[in-house]
Amino acid sequence: MSTQFPDDFKCPISLEIMSDPVILSSGHTFDRVSIQRWLDSGHRTCPITKLPLPEHPWLIPNHALRSLISNYTLVSPSKSQPCSQPQTLVSALTSPSSPIGTKLDSLTHLAGLTKRDSSLRRKLTESGAVPAVLKFVDSEDPVLQEKALSLLLNLSLDDDNKVGLVAEGAVNRVVKILRIGSPDCRAIAATIITSLAVVEVNKATIGAYPDAIPALVRLLIAGLERAIEVLGLLVKCKEGREEMMKVNGCVKVLVKVLKNGSSRGVQYGLFTLNCLCNYSEIFCFEARKQGVLGICMGLVEEENEKIKRYLSNLVQTLSGNHANG
Repeated sequence: MSTQFPDDFKCPISLEIMSDPVILSSGHTFDRVSIQRWLDSGHRTCPITKLPLPEHPWLIPNHALRSLISNYTLVSPSKSQPCSQPQTLVSALTSPSSPIGTKLDSLTHLAGLTKRDSSLRRKLTESGAVPAVLKFVDSEDPVLQEKALSLLLNLSLDDDNKVGLVAEGAVNRVVKILRIGSPDCRAIAATIITSLAVVEVNKATIGAYPDAIPALVRLLIAGLERAIEVLGLLVKCKEGREEMMKVNGCVKVLVKVLKNGSSRGVQYGLFTLNCLCNYSEIFCFEARKQGVLGICMGLVEEENEKIKRYLSNLVQTLSGNHANG
């Protein structure tokens, strides 16, 4: 019996399962081959919304969706290969005597199962499996590391787990991946930080953590736009703002997002800049020096309501008294 894939896994152009999903600036996801062929044909509109695109559109890898598709393929049950029971998978994962291959299989299956099963996520955390998962995040094997991160991301989906994961030492491991992990692992790690930072009490912990903010800024420089979403969460706490103030060139990086980012990236870039400019006269002066007001004027035609609101707030901040530093 053939596997029935969710419609979200299919490219809107080819209607085939996506192997390399990428996000267009319109916010819609396509398979890279299909959307590149569309662009190479001279089209400069989104195939779905028909709205105009930049002359050189960014194609942002949708790592989360690609991981979902991969996990779904690996764990979709069939009549010939029934899926192991979750408790068996957990036991194999936590047992010191289990071979590495068995542990990898357990991570792979659990990552797929926990994506869709909140009760299994709860059982997994209650079983004491989190330390084992975090141990594999520290692994030098990139495959083990990526699967462990995928499972950790799923466990972070539940609010009840977010504080507990931070208490277990997840931030330490994830920030290390942000600094030195593979591109795919860094993308998952940024998503985990985003998930954990949704809880207010975690913002200060993550914001003040050594290397967290600098690592996110470096990721943004390297082109991983997800990093701006994390900064947009961490800038809401004093600890996060103070760490951002210490990063040389932070304004330049945020300005680059405003110039070249997707609609979502621009939204978070405006919000982050406004919070920092409100917090510091020095930051406000640097933003004016980098020509942020002029960039804002070029965004006035944006139709996105959040962008319009954040744009107005930032212009008012830069035009206020504390912009005279």
